[in-house]
Amino acid sequence: MACVLALGLFATVAFGASPRRADESPSGYYLALGDSLTYGFQLAKANAVLPPSGFHSGFVDVFAARLRARAPKIKVVNYGCPGESTITFTRGGCPWLAAKRPLHNAFQGSQMSAALAFLRSHRGLVSPITLTLGGNDANALSEACHESLACVRARAPGATAAFASRLGSILHQLRRAAPHAEIIVTGGWNEDVDHLAQTNPLWQALNLATKKAAAASSARFADMLPVFNPRGSAAKEKARICALTFVCSQGDGHPTDAGYKAMAAAVLAASSLTHR
Repeated sequence: MACVLALGLFATVAFGASPRRADESPSGYYLALGDSLTYGFQLAKANAVLPPSGFHSGFVDVFAARLRARAPKIKVVNYGCPGESTITFTRGGCPWLAAKRPLHNAFQGSQMSAALAFLRSHRGLVSPITLTLGGNDANALSEACHESLACVRARAPGATAAFASRLGSILHQLRRAAPHAEIIVTGGWNEDVDHLAQTNPLWQALNLATKKAAAASSARFADMLPVFNPRGSAAKEKARICALTFVCSQGDGHPTDAGYKAMAAAVLAASSLTHR
């Protein structure tokens, strides 16, 4: 949760009307919720001012391709908004929209209200749902601490607890609106290649809180730490982060195409498609 932890700002095809259990085949819609990772953000594409269709190599795109192997007509609704945190997700005010940049699927108000409205108007027809939040919450802590590692470490327990409470509320509302949908929550990873030993425990705590919040709403958890931060030597861990993100080449922690594919593989492994 130091400065380089930020994933940051720039950082109706119905298969039947009856609700499905989370362990059944995908439904008519895959609803992707969250921040820049859900959007499929990459800095070079943003700098080139590409339209949303130009951001087509994200984990949502890769995972959706796997879903279509079982449900060829499934439609993707991607509300992912770069810069979104658990606070803006609920209250509204995503920075990407404030910057007049378009989304894959437009909505007004908060992403939370848009998601709930979509679920209610397509009751029983949405599964899976993926939710990716946390990078910008971590970034907010880093900014509040003026990138002081000592400050971040001191404030991290309280910030993590507050994040978990907000995430839990979001998941509770999604579960109430979609009681039978499969919900997959993705964890984060540590991109602070200069302070891995000091900051890894912070991300482990944040991911544990995320996992517990997911379990409380009967959601699955896709753990990204083993993917991006494999155990072993610091050199091995740094090499993996540099290969799967742009942090070493561009100072940007968003995933490369390989990184998004790795994310999608972790989401698929957490899904009922693997556990069936």
